[in-house]
Amino acid sequence: MSDVTLIACEDCDLLQRLPPIPVGGKARCPRCGLILATRPSDSIDRPLALTVTAAILFVIANVEPMMSLTAVGRHASTTILGGAYQMWMQGEPITGTIVAFCAVIAPGFFILFMLAVLLAAKRLRVPQWAGETLRWGLHMQPWAMYEVMLLGILVALIKIAELAAVDPGAGMFALGGLVVLFPAIAVTFDPREVWNRVEWADDEAAPAFRDQLSTRTEATR
Repeated sequence: MSDVTLIACEDCDLLQRLPPIPVGGKARCPRCGLILATRPSDSIDRPLALTVTAAILFVIANVEPMMSLTAVGRHASTTILGGAYQMWMQGEPITGTIVAFCAVIAPGFFILFMLAVLLAAKRLRVPQWAGETLRWGLHMQPWAMYEVMLLGILVALIKIAELAAVDPGAGMFALGGLVVLFPAIAVTFDPREVWNRVEWADDEAAPAFRDQLSTRTEATR
């Protein structure tokens, strides 16, 4: 029973044991039919490729201007960090800090942690620090709110469309790509594959600790 994870269904709260899932398989709740867990056929290489792509787009999104505005003969453009800085300078330090954290810091650390974990998972013996790094990466993932930011930008563009000419920049397209890539990484990546490959210093304590982390991972999803 040490290889069976005890989890609770998110919909009906049924407490049940999650058996080992075959590659490409799914586990459903016997009461309500909710998909409790999946095991992708390629849970390391595919999310690694998506994460590398996200890293490239992340650099573009933070270096290139998101948009340029032209009104009454004046032209202005800004990046994500530039927008957060302007909020800070205009007397909105809390809003500027939240934008910087959710649009730059949290996504950057999530990509960095995922790259470290996925590259470590390809080794024959996965080091212990990969498990701790993955735990921090899963904590950062919910704070990467690019979809909320993109929605706010679109609402603002609709309001100022009649007052100024707006030209989207490369940063805007990179931001849209990240909105798609982050969920794709979450769907194709199975954290249990990393937990199972981590080299434990205490093999007797490993199953219980892995069960606890798997339960927290399901709760995060």
